[in-house]
Amino acid sequence: MPDPYRITTAPAPYEATGHLAYPPLPVSEIPPGVEVVTLPGGARTLAYTQPTAPPPVVPVGGGGQPIPVWAKTVALLAPTIGFGVAAAGVGISYAAPGVIAVSHALWAAVAFIAAGGIAACSVVRALRRRVPAHITQNITANGLFGRANGTINNP
Repeated sequence: MPDPYRITTAPAPYEATGHLAYPPLPVSEIPPGVEVVTLPGGARTLAYTQPTAPPPVVPVGGGGQPIPVWAKTVALLAPTIGFGVAAAGVGISYAAPGVIAVSHALWAAVAFIAAGGIAACSVVRALRRRVPAHITQNITANGLFGRANGTINNP
């Protein structure tokens, strides 16, 4: 009875008679991705190989890397932002004389309000009657360490 765990190897490619145990495949029948390779021991065999990548195609303008999406977006937005800044500059140049006039008017209004406040204070102070202040204090204390009580009268 054969041993189920016995490891066997494939028969040698050449039999003792010198004939091939497996007839070679014609070159037209070798599937894609399989090539005849020479092993380090000198034996030649069929093996799957990784396909070699074709050399990268370099565009005529140079540089083989694609342009990132963010760079394209920034390049498309740059003229829009530039025209917006230019339009704002033109608008400010047209509005500058009006802005200067409005600022002068605001300063004049602030000065008028301040002068009115000072005048109102002066008028109120002049019309207020002068009354001499008369304050009376009565403080009493009983004993050496007694509690002091007092009243203040302001007539």
